[in-house]
Amino acid sequence: MRSMGLTAGSIARAVAATPSPAPHKIRVLHIIHSMQMGGMERVVADLIRVSDHTRFDMHVLGLQKLGPNADRVADCASLHRAVRLSRWSLIWPRELAAQIREIRPDVVHTHGQIWYKATLAARLAGVPRIVHTDHGRPPGPEPWTLRMMERRAARRVNAIVAVSQSLADQLATGYGAASRLCVVINGVDTELHAPRADDGSVHAEFGVSSGTPLIGSIGRIDPIKGYDVMIDAFARLLARWGGGPVPVLVIVGYGTEYDVLRAHADRIGIASQIRWLGWREDVARLHAAFTIFTQSSRSEGTSLSLLEAMSAGLCPVVTDVGGNAHVLGPELRHRLVPSESPEELSEAWRSALLNPKHRAEDAACARRRIESEFDLHAMVDAYENLYVQAEPSIRIVGNA
Repeated sequence: MRSMGLTAGSIARAVAATPSPAPHKIRVLHIIHSMQMGGMERVVADLIRVSDHTRFDMHVLGLQKLGPNADRVADCASLHRAVRLSRWSLIWPRELAAQIREIRPDVVHTHGQIWYKATLAARLAGVPRIVHTDHGRPPGPEPWTLRMMERRAARRVNAIVAVSQSLADQLATGYGAASRLCVVINGVDTELHAPRADDGSVHAEFGVSSGTPLIGSIGRIDPIKGYDVMIDAFARLLARWGGGPVPVLVIVGYGTEYDVLRAHADRIGIASQIRWLGWREDVARLHAAFTIFTQSSRSEGTSLSLLEAMSAGLCPVVTDVGGNAHVLGPELRHRLVPSESPEELSEAWRSALLNPKHRAEDAACARRRIESEFDLHAMVDAYENLYVQAEPSIRIVGNA
């Protein structure tokens, strides 16, 4: 009777034929209010899209809804919508903790102003590592109740990320967690947002001649973005304009001030020179048609809309708030204006529009600056390093 025992050779062949177990991927759960249109949401989508998916298993949990930016990552991340939370969830978010526990993340990465509830739920779920990114704050003093809650949230996290150095300076004392604070500057895909020729279709859509200057702005139409200042500045520009075809102001976005500002523009008699587009998917096409890009914000972190516009080769004219000065750098500092000053914003537009040679030089400078200092892959690398660090010994990361 033949022996059924295994020989050394058969064992070696069996071992060789056995596939090696797949390396463990670090499961990262991004928790955010929603993935609707907006700069913060685009940053999260870009981070997920470009991450190394052989090393990281990406998940997104929307506390309210998902939305268009979730669609951008549906093929490379698992999407979740939060269960209905009780009225006591800010104190004891047990439903959210249970949902996090089911997902079993190695890292929870919270974004924006939901981090008190989200980090509490992550700790209740036993998540070993928590990262929080602050994408920007409103100007002025904050209520003491909010400061108290955020100081408590700061004690729960392994790393707090600010998206600009000025924001980090603001947070350094407010959170009481300076040792866990770092800067990761937002980055953009410079190939996706590259300069391209204007095909004339945007001017045709607006019913204006090809030589009409278009002052473009893209952002959330909320008080923090200062669109009321922009409308008043544009009225001043039109009142003094004498340099050829009358400029058109193009506002891309939506928000709480949308209807109020449209009514204001109509009331002061400039509605015919403004195009309100809501959120658009054809941003690259719009960039190609804009003459300049502008912002009138009262506060910013590191504006993704500004980075994308400069990457597309547009001359910027923006308010000197938050991270804008760092984005423009010393070469473009003359394109900064004070916030809350319609007069100075109007004059800055006029200067840019009436000097095409200088404007083109600054547009080329803007593109070079984004390519050298605000690359998307540098941002992603910085976040991936935070996900794998064993100790929260965090320093400045990125191009701050």
